[in-house]
Amino acid sequence: MASISAADVKALRDRTGAAMMDSKAALVEADGDIDRAIELLRVKGQASAAKREGRGTNEGVVASYIHANNSVGAMVEVQCETDFVSRNEDFQVFAYQVALHVAATAPQYVSTDEIDPEAREAEKRVFEEKAREEGKPDNIVEKIVEGQLSKWASEVALLDQQHVNAEKHGSKTIEELRQELAAKTGENIRIARFSYFRVGGED
Repeated sequence: MASISAADVKALRDRTGAAMMDSKAALVEADGDIDRAIELLRVKGQASAAKREGRGTNEGVVASYIHANNSVGAMVEVQCETDFVSRNEDFQVFAYQVALHVAATAPQYVSTDEIDPEAREAEKRVFEEKAREEGKPDNIVEKIVEGQLSKWASEVALLDQQHVNAEKHGSKTIEELRQELAAKTGENIRIARFSYFRVGGED
């Protein structure tokens, strides 16, 4: 059995954000292989996340961001399970960063599940017509349209978008950042809704 040092545990924690005991246990199970330990933590994290998703979120914050030109802004409601976590600095920073992102990108939905079926069908028709106008064979039009629809959905849904400050957030999506915070706090974190405002925009 490999000897697990405190430095090894710290290195794993720095890379994954996992708790000390979880990091040590993963390294022991992986016989000191840090890449294997990361895989184990991800699997366990996904299982824990699945359990968290079903828990109620009755606490949280409303965060806002107004751009320096005072012509664009956003508000977002981010929910959690306890008042303790809602007062946590990481939680509040996350909510602010989501509001900043919304102000910069003006998404239309929180998740792809919320996309209006009629809007999806309208986009599908456009993609189909375009593919046929370009002379694409019928047998591949469906695959082309499916790929374009998936790309479009990820562009209009907040959770699927890469945070606008990619350098600061390691090119992670809003959903990936949400999952990281949920794992760190041990609570179900949910972006409930948002509003985008632009001077002269529609009501």
